[in-house]
Amino acid sequence: MARYTGPVCKLCRREGEKLFLKGERCFSKSCAFEQRAFPPGAHGRRAQFRRKVSDYGMQLREKQKARRIYGILEAQFRRYYRLAEKQTGMTGPNLLIILERRLDNVVYRLGFADSRSQARQLVLHGHFDLNGDKATVPSMLVKAGDKVGVREISRRATYFQGMTERLEHSSAPGWLALDAQSMSGQVLALPMREQIDVPLTEQLIVEYYSAR
Repeated sequence: MARYTGPVCKLCRREGEKLFLKGERCFSKSCAFEQRAFPPGAHGRRAQFRRKVSDYGMQLREKQKARRIYGILEAQFRRYYRLAEKQTGMTGPNLLIILERRLDNVVYRLGFADSRSQARQLVLHGHFDLNGDKATVPSMLVKAGDKVGVREISRRATYFQGMTERLEHSSAPGWLALDAQSMSGQVLALPMREQIDVPLTEQLIVEYYSAR
């Protein structure tokens, strides 16, 4: 399955809620979901009045929503789930913690990008260091103590000019520490479930894979 490259606003409309996939645009009046809060397609308006969704349908939608929020393909998402199953503790929270540990998500959480897709592109283009080494793999999983920062050579790029001022007005979640002046951040600890502010009911995802 190839990565989705179509209009991301359609993904929000399909899930029936904002997934905040386009950064600041999602908070503006230009947001497509604000104008057309019904499923995409020729029969989208009528789809709002279809019969009640089954339990399986709810589980599937929650899994798809998680994939779309983090921008992950099906096979990769399934691997993360199997990894979460093998860890101690509850599988659902373990899965979300793994997703939050992705390098592109950490770059987004630190405020270096307006969306996870933008963060993924910045990482792929080699603009960040992880523990002093150039990192170009968005799916790398960080651990407590890791340091992420904008590479010295990248700070001259137009995108990063003036970023220090922007970062000074932003805040990172409690499990991350942001240093606006040096355009870097550190993973203080792995996130806890209550620190992950995504609109997901992870138990439905567990039920989806448990039934397969």
